[in-house]
Amino acid sequence: MKDANNLPQRVVLVGGTSAIALATVHRWLDRRADLEVVLAARPSPARAAAADALRHAGARVTEADLDLAGADTAREQLGAVFAGGDDIDVVLVAAGVLGDQEAAWQDVDVALLLGQVNYTGAVLAGVLAAQRLRGQGHGALVLLSSVAGERVRRSNFAYGASKAGADAFYLGLAEAVRDYGVQVMVVRPGFVRTPMTHGLSEAPLAQDPSQVAAAIIDGLAAHQRIVWSPAAMRWVMSALRHVPYPVFRRLPI
Repeated sequence: MKDANNLPQRVVLVGGTSAIALATVHRWLDRRADLEVVLAARPSPARAAAADALRHAGARVTEADLDLAGADTAREQLGAVFAGGDDIDVVLVAAGVLGDQEAAWQDVDVALLLGQVNYTGAVLAGVLAAQRLRGQGHGALVLLSSVAGERVRRSNFAYGASKAGADAFYLGLAEAVRDYGVQVMVVRPGFVRTPMTHGLSEAPLAQDPSQVAAAIIDGLAAHQRIVWSPAAMRWVMSALRHVPYPVFRRLPI
């Protein structure tokens, strides 16, 4: 249950090494140092470093093994994440892979990995998290989506398609659980400077993880259904959605 200042007391990060998810938690820690955080991710130096940084900031951290690429084990691992413990105030689903976009339409294994992590994994996390939050009668579920799913482009259509599927599922899930006291919010960032995008050319309106984190926290407080980050991306994508394909394919995006 959130505290008297409407701050979460227990947060689960699905994709616990996500720069955006971690930036969000650190913003909460600035206001509540004893936040309980569950980092669900593959065991790695990045997860260990994230856990150490959170502990140094005052958080109580639990590390949970999770590999969404492993279809046979992911359900069991996520089930363990959502079982037991104190009530969960926020579940932030931030796991995702960008992949090799040229390989993704020519190599079956690469394409299926994108779908497994970005779509199937997000759906699995969403269903199990919603079950837990619905049983509690409160809590928020946040999907870190992408503007890439709003209208897929030739340059990254495999990634965009996987994000589009998860985005649509969570918007429907929001309607399914809203009468149970559960908030579901979809966040659509543009280009964000993170390890995942390192080495890529920056797109217009590029941001740092802290800027997206601020939009997530503000969106939760305002009970928004969809959050664009930055806010101007809403109007950019609204325009691009209606550009005819013969023109769209020639745009430098």
